[in-house]
Amino acid sequence: MKKKIAAIVIIFILTLGLFSIATYAADVNANTADIKNDSTVNLVQIKDRELETLQDYQESYGDNTYGFVAYILNIIRLYSIPFGFVGIAISGIYRYIIGIRKLDVRDKGFGAMIGIITVMVICQVLPLVFAIVVKGWRG
Repeated sequence: MKKKIAAIVIIFILTLGLFSIATYAADVNANTADIKNDSTVNLVQIKDRELETLQDYQESYGDNTYGFVAYILNIIRLYSIPFGFVGIAISGIYRYIIGIRKLDVRDKGFGAMIGIITVMVICQVLPLVFAIVVKGWRG
């Protein structure tokens, strides 16, 4: 019991120490304008880069529609990996941690894991299949 109270007191003191850092209003106002300008410049650069990438896909596939679909499939391919790993971790928690005591939850975790892995593999293979079909068979 004393260890828990000591740990809570230490965490409370450390939290107060983090919030006691002094900030000055003059510095904050000067930096805010710089941050807004940098943010705007970064957003414009990202937008220009993505539009250029989209145009490269459209030129590569020879059609606006096929290029747009290939661009979207590439984005899905990139983002499916982290979402897949997070899903696998969550379903692993259901299967191996919560499922120790509840067998129905263990089966749900296993089913979710199989489903997530299947969707992740499909998201990784679909751009390749699209490129083979559109570029190879279309001419």
